[in-house]
Amino acid sequence: MRAKGLLVFLVLLPMMIPPHVTAIAWIQTLGPSSPLLRSVGLAPEIGTTHPLYSREGVILLLTIQHAPLVFLVVRAALRAQPRELSDAARVAGAAPTRVLRRVILPLLAPSLVAGFALAFVSALKNFGIPALLGIPGRYTTLPVLMWQRMASFGVSILEGVAVIAAIMAGVAVIAVAVTALLQRLGRAALIGPPRPPLGVRLGSARLPVEGALWAFIAVVLVLPLAALLATALVRTYGLPLTAATVTLDNFAEILVRQGVTVRAFANSTVAAGGAALVLAALAVVIGHLVTRTHRVRRGVGRGAEALGDLAYAIPGIVVSIAFILTFLRPLPILGVSLYNTLLIIALAYVTAFLAIAVKPVSAAFAQLDPALDDAARVAGASYGRRMARVFAPLVAPAAASAAILVFLTAYNEITVSALLWSSGNETIGTTIFNYEDGGYTTLAAAMSAVTVAATVLLMLALDRLGRHLPQGAVPWR
Repeated sequence: MRAKGLLVFLVLLPMMIPPHVTAIAWIQTLGPSSPLLRSVGLAPEIGTTHPLYSREGVILLLTIQHAPLVFLVVRAALRAQPRELSDAARVAGAAPTRVLRRVILPLLAPSLVAGFALAFVSALKNFGIPALLGIPGRYTTLPVLMWQRMASFGVSILEGVAVIAAIMAGVAVIAVAVTALLQRLGRAALIGPPRPPLGVRLGSARLPVEGALWAFIAVVLVLPLAALLATALVRTYGLPLTAATVTLDNFAEILVRQGVTVRAFANSTVAAGGAALVLAALAVVIGHLVTRTHRVRRGVGRGAEALGDLAYAIPGIVVSIAFILTFLRPLPILGVSLYNTLLIIALAYVTAFLAIAVKPVSAAFAQLDPALDDAARVAGASYGRRMARVFAPLVAPAAASAAILVFLTAYNEITVSALLWSSGNETIGTTIFNYEDGGYTTLAAAMSAVTVAATVLLMLALDRLGRHLPQGAVPWR
């Protein structure tokens, strides 16, 4: 297929768009008041129940949101399969469907299980889509239930909510453990040097296959983003997008006039940026420990890496409840309270997104020659000097990639900050959600459009940086 790099980038883009923005975009795509559908005369009648306000609507959008995760895992596994196995089966006369059934899928089974687990855990902890679609459709998930109880009764109901949070955390941990077991049981050992992946010529089927893929991208990405932009450009939600109704006032309102949105952009930049810098530094230390030959230090590094994976698997709203329980009272001795401050949100980001930072840096350390460390130690360099003069410069691009990935994830998130934000400490995610929940749809759409544009620009910057990074440092490369 042509333009595979662009196709992969576009297929993965929905994963980087915040779930609540995805929900808002699809609400404005298919609803009776959709400016995009009204401008072409295809909108349902006013008063019609929105088709996505249901259990099926929640499941559909969760599928669209998390399908790129499964795609990433399966794509990496397919590229790692030795092409000799498929070539041998084809030389023996096996038809393509038989090669797929008897060779490729059995070898792919552990990766399919991993993809299922990733999708399950990600959907389990998703807050934005079930909140915006499930609440009107009377379909409540556990994260939404915890948020509703905390929003209604405050910290007085914290003990009951903590029980639900513990159940969710337990389910996530069990899912990860069962997945690891199934992968271990289904893994088949492959030997031999790495070879280029199998290439399949589509022949006359290339144009239909390419057309189907571009149509898929148009439906799941272009259409909802176009509806989001159309809503942001009309004076009042429900008007068709015409020359008479188009305006930039909504963008001026959220970027200049509204103090809460300007503050939210600043707060998210500070919290996500601070967490990204801290995690990039921690990732360098952990990545170095993981690749050490000393057994104790390597064990410490792997333990920290495992804790990061565990924290990432646990739903973000559970992490926020844990931080409330920990920092509800002032810190001992210091007497300083972190509750209702921006710092508690940044610290929660550090806990929730450690795994994202460690992966690319660990991949970079794995490619370094251990003799570098030995030579520096023989020359008398201390640990800090070795890190500053030898390792940090070599893994700096991977650390920068890790920082950008963390920033991308934290900048627009809502799951972690949904229970931690307070007046004056709003984030982009909570502000967009509050606008949509309060009926300020055009402002929510304008703010969502700005965050999507910022996300795409950061992804493009990371893509350019990825040309100089080890394989696997940037997910879509």
